[in-house]
Amino acid sequence: MNASSLVPVLVLVLVLVLTVCGARSPYQAVLQHSRIRGRQQGPNVCAMQQIKGTDRKYFTNCKQWYHRKICSQPTVITYECCPGYEKIPGEKGCPAALPLVNIYNTLGAVGASTTQMYSDRAKLSDEIQGPGSFTFFAPSNEAWASLPTEILDALVSNVNIELLNALHYHMVNRRLTSEELKHGSSFASMYQDSPVHIHHYSNGIITVNCARLIKPDQHATNGIVHVVDRVITAVSNDMESMIDIDDDLETLRTAIAAAGLTAMQGQYTVFAPTNEAFEKIPQETLNRILGDPVALTDLLNYHILKNVHCAESIVSGTPMETLQGAMLEVGCDGDQITLNGKAIVTRKDQLGTNGVIHYINELLIPDSVKTLLELAEGSSVSVATKLFIEAGLTPHLTGSEALTMLAPLNDAFKGSMTMTPDMRKLMTNHILKQQLSSKSLYHGQELETLGGLKLRVFVYRNNLCIENTCIAAHDKTGRFASMFTVDKVLTPPMGTVMDVLKADDRFSVLVGAIQTAGMTELLNQQGALTFFAPTNEAFSALSQTELSRLMRNRQELSAVLRYHLGEGMLVSGGVGSHTRLQPLQGEKLELGVRNYTVYVNKIPVVHTDLMATNGVVHAVNSIIKPLPPKVDREQADGPATSLRPASSHADSKSFRNDDLFQKVIRSRSSRTMSQ
Repeated sequence: MNASSLVPVLVLVLVLVLTVCGARSPYQAVLQHSRIRGRQQGPNVCAMQQIKGTDRKYFTNCKQWYHRKICSQPTVITYECCPGYEKIPGEKGCPAALPLVNIYNTLGAVGASTTQMYSDRAKLSDEIQGPGSFTFFAPSNEAWASLPTEILDALVSNVNIELLNALHYHMVNRRLTSEELKHGSSFASMYQDSPVHIHHYSNGIITVNCARLIKPDQHATNGIVHVVDRVITAVSNDMESMIDIDDDLETLRTAIAAAGLTAMQGQYTVFAPTNEAFEKIPQETLNRILGDPVALTDLLNYHILKNVHCAESIVSGTPMETLQGAMLEVGCDGDQITLNGKAIVTRKDQLGTNGVIHYINELLIPDSVKTLLELAEGSSVSVATKLFIEAGLTPHLTGSEALTMLAPLNDAFKGSMTMTPDMRKLMTNHILKQQLSSKSLYHGQELETLGGLKLRVFVYRNNLCIENTCIAAHDKTGRFASMFTVDKVLTPPMGTVMDVLKADDRFSVLVGAIQTAGMTELLNQQGALTFFAPTNEAFSALSQTELSRLMRNRQELSAVLRYHLGEGMLVSGGVGSHTRLQPLQGEKLELGVRNYTVYVNKIPVVHTDLMATNGVVHAVNSIIKPLPPKVDREQADGPATSLRPASSHADSKSFRNDDLFQKVIRSRSSRTMSQ
């Protein structure tokens, strides 16, 4: 794209930013976005998103425009005149401003002809054609059609009182534009000054008594009309009173009384569990929670959002904060509200003076009231959960002890898991003796397990690990205990680095080399070492002559082995892109990960995380050589092309004659440790 063609694009982007940023309210911002999306259709055209198979339309925002979904349902783009404009035959777009007429005539022009008809019947037409300045929240034709027959019959059979009162409740005796319909505001209606409640959401949705304004700002000579999607009714009770008189919420009333919760000051959303919801959970669990005031308060507060959210305000999944402090995923699927992905709302938008109630038929149980076993059962650690139970640890998982469970992901277990004494001991060592938060862990910290072992904490730039296992998900904090989801089955440290090597037949040649080099004491003493340990296969890749020569030269052998020993503990979970580790002798080792394999100086590690009390052993099938001075750092995570076999002739023949490697071997690092 050349400079001349780039200028119009930049101007358009600048206009878009300034137009949207200059919008005065969330609704105005969405309207402006719809205008911009519709401008190619002509002046004053707005792009609308209509849910397929329904008449529901929305002014579009950026997220909806690109996802082409509202409430998980696909949408189609339609174009229509923006509010206040109309088409002229033969001209593009909507160039003409609508002529202003009185409210009565405006009703007929904006899809509220049924409201206009009922205004005639109730003798309201003279009032809304005459002098004054009114705001009319006018139900659409579809809104009247959706009213239950018995309610509609009751209204129209008493037009002089009931119908007139109902219509007056939809009116405010002053002009109110969408800009003045602030979130949380209320205005006295023309029916006994009973208030109507406004909510103006950040996604541009505006509601009055939870009815959505589907055609706001239809101006008239004597006021303004906002078309709404339902007939609204007066609100007289607070939410506490509504709960008190509903037989379907009897168990909820009992729970509120047991928790000692007082009247709610402010504006809230309550997801009210019905009697049926309480009956769905095990009686033992319910009794435990009802008998624990702290857990019960957490349970109830998890059903309460800090702000009012009418059903029509929700057009996509959004995490919302509860009074309990945790986040609740509130979304929608078609015309159903979903909570944490479940469509469990049975009645919506029961509006009170201090908020809104939505009825649910399933209890929402936060982690903070759960036992350790319940935390595990609700997570992707079913294999570990089964093993904990088979190991006889259920009393610890269901009691009130302060514990932390290290629960490996299902993928961490390989093959069939049979409960043996060793497995039972291993599972016992996956439970720590105190309730912890991962945020409070620090490098070098020691944690005691139920089995009596001490586990070490390692803090890396990219991971937080306990021995060889690294935390793979956010903590789950229960009533008394916590659960850390980890990526591997724990490998408890078993002896020193030298003990680990001696216990593994793959390292028999290495053990002899260590003894020959006089490094046995180094690998047995206290400390923190990372050993990239060459296996027998690595040594067999050398010619017999080269191997014999190396074994006879203690100084050279020590230098080679020290180049494989890193300072500090580095488990595989701590290796990120271009990790570097200082060996005991020589230049830094370059580490990386590719396709779940750790590489050190481009050599693949064939077995990671053999844990020792004074370090960690990683097995390699090749002798590690220094990288060329100008190595491409983009390739340090592993080879870009296929690897040569570690035992190939090309790798082995150059060991003695590799000038760079010989230079490193001969160098005497100032870091050399005493033997």
